[in-house]
Amino acid sequence: MTFRDKPNQLRREFTDLPTGARVGLGLAAAVEVAAKVAALRDISRRPADRVRGPKWLWALAQAVNGIGPAAYFAFGRK
Repeated sequence: MTFRDKPNQLRREFTDLPTGARVGLGLAAAVEVAAKVAALRDISRRPADRVRGPKWLWALAQAVNGIGPAAYFAFGRK
């Protein structure tokens, strides 16, 4: 018996989602990756004296989805 065979199952597969939801999730993932890449690139190229706090800590903060890149661009740069 698979998950699809069980009635009232809360777990859904990605392929079970409507097309709009799949496209939305794909776009959200692409934006997240682009923001992380942009933040990490900026951290690596910006001089340390133009970054608030240690650069390694800002790079580590990029692991927090959504919040890491936004926090760096809002508060991390001088």
